[in-house]
Amino acid sequence: MSSLSTAVRRTTLYGILAAGALLSIAPYLLTLNGALKRPSDLLSTDAWAPAHPATSANFTAVWNQYGMSSFLLHTLAVAVLVTVGQMVFSALAAYALARMEFPGRDWIFWGYLATMMVPQMITLVPLFLMMRELNMVDTYAGLILPTFLGTPYGVFLVRQHFRTIPKDLEAAARIDGASTWSILVRIMLPLSRPVLATLAIITFVNTWNNLIWPLIITNSDRTRVVTVGISALQGEHVSDLPHIVLAGAALALLPLIAVFLLFQRHIVRSIALTGLK
Repeated sequence: MSSLSTAVRRTTLYGILAAGALLSIAPYLLTLNGALKRPSDLLSTDAWAPAHPATSANFTAVWNQYGMSSFLLHTLAVAVLVTVGQMVFSALAAYALARMEFPGRDWIFWGYLATMMVPQMITLVPLFLMMRELNMVDTYAGLILPTFLGTPYGVFLVRQHFRTIPKDLEAAARIDGASTWSILVRIMLPLSRPVLATLAIITFVNTWNNLIWPLIITNSDRTRVVTVGISALQGEHVSDLPHIVLAGAALALLPLIAVFLLFQRHIVRSIALTGLK
């Protein structure tokens, strides 16, 4: 009887998890389904039905006629550079705040961390004025610089992980003559790969999905990113070309899915290590 009840509970749990997973991916499936439909099918009473016949003409049109290829390349360049900068500078700051001893270290950390409570909207106008004074409006530097040098969340995430690494490893390395830089590069960073991978994914996804700051700082197709491009496309053509908007949204999802699949092993390992600690 107990084995039967266990099987029922397990089946119920799996059913709930499967339903939750289906609800989570439903918007993406509907977006892809709409992108594969002809305009007449999408605007008909069978708009929710599977695409039949499926067509790739919408993807070709949004790629060639509406500049989606340029938007994707711009966004990819910005997201990669911001991610690299976040990992480098967050690791440097985190090591200093976790391992080095200097006056006011903890006050600096908690003061920096407190800036996370400041709403982003409050900083947009001062940040834009600063970028204008530096002649960085409508430039890649203006898109990248605000988050390139690290964020409080990134520093906090890496610092907390560094604090879990035994100090005996550093002491042994210093006895062998290792410098601070060698300890960071050869000991701390290799042991922090899961956390750094998690930070990289979070940073890449947030940068890729960011709309407000790119919308403010860019004003031409030369630097326009995919979120702003889709927003402009939606504003201009959502009533007469919804299939084009959906195709653009579907294309914008592909890099995010690829990044998740590439780093999935590191994410699972990071969660497992967190549970063990």
